[in-house]
Amino acid sequence: MASVEELESVIEYKFQDKSLLTQALTHSSYANEMHMGKLHDNERLEFLGDAVLEIVSSRFLYLNYPEYREGELTKLRASLVCESTLAYCTKEIELGKYIMLAHGEEKCGGRERASILSDAFEALIGAMYLDGGMDVAGAFIEKYVLNDIESKTLFHDCKTALQELVQAKRDGNVEYRLVSEEGPAHDKVFESVVVYHGKTLGKGSGHSKKNAEQQAAYQALLNIKEGNICI
Repeated sequence: MASVEELESVIEYKFQDKSLLTQALTHSSYANEMHMGKLHDNERLEFLGDAVLEIVSSRFLYLNYPEYREGELTKLRASLVCESTLAYCTKEIELGKYIMLAHGEEKCGGRERASILSDAFEALIGAMYLDGGMDVAGAFIEKYVLNDIESKTLFHDCKTALQELVQAKRDGNVEYRLVSEEGPAHDKVFESVVVYHGKTLGKGSGHSKKNAEQQAAYQALLNIKEGNICI
């Protein structure tokens, strides 16, 4: 795992209170494994960061989209602050490599899991807000979330966005295939792939088949957007 000082350099903000940054990066699995107690993971900061993200993004959209009605603004904001979009936003700062995870969670690919990445991203926003105020948190949000909005709206409903994308280029539908199902009944992990004309576009995992398919579609969108796969 990389150092918090390295992350500070990447985001170009030096925390006055390093414990806030450490807590923002502490996943509940790690806190449990280390017997740190629930109040030491990043869930409370995530709660705060979610609220800060909503007010900053709402203000930005209100000022920059004066022709949009309330319903349109709500829909656009939802596409920007959804789990998949926020997980995509973390790629630029490689947030996954800084998160503290339990050994089992890391072994299962936790550093690439959209839910873990998006939660840590919101926790980081909460930590920056507490440490530096709204201006600091707002500047971070504008730099990493409220840019390239047209592309990021793809990730709100990944399955729909993927289908629309492939149909704009070629005929036919994508197909989702369940490739594995592991774990006890109360905590199953499903893995799915999305296939188009015989080519695997992406794979994903989740605690439901639907979530696994969304993650597969999310990975496919990333692969297409970044030029890793051509359709």
